Amino acid sequence: MIVRNLREISGTERETSAKTWTSRRLLLKSDGMGFSLHDTILYAGTATEMEYQNHLEAVYCIEGQGRLKDLTNDKEYSIEPGTMYALSQNERHILFADTQLRMVCAFNPPIVGSETHDENGVYPLLE
Repeated sequence: MIVRNLREISGTERETSAKTWTSRRLLLKSDGMGFSLHDTILYAGTATEMEYQNHLEAVYCIEGQGRLKDLTNDKEYSIEPGTMYALSQNERHILFADTQLRMVCAFNPPIVGSETHDENGVYPLLE
């Protein structure tokens, strides 16, 4: 059984930050669960363009207001607490944080822990 508290992760190698977000990685590949689980903060007033070519991702909003733009079809969706979206076809997208967003994210395959977006918004596939 794995039991972790967010307080234990903050400030450790399980916390990764970039210009527009901070991700606290609750489960990683090394935990052997077959997926990774993250508690991610996206900073208010930011826009993050992403395309997970190597991973499938499901995201559940638990705090804040924002918008999701699917760049494959130009559709835009409102993001608020209780909204879930899944990138089932590795869709290129932009997440706009109108206020600070707090999201719970799951990745398959799981990430190793040190991944950040490259210049194309992609997480590399690390072993």
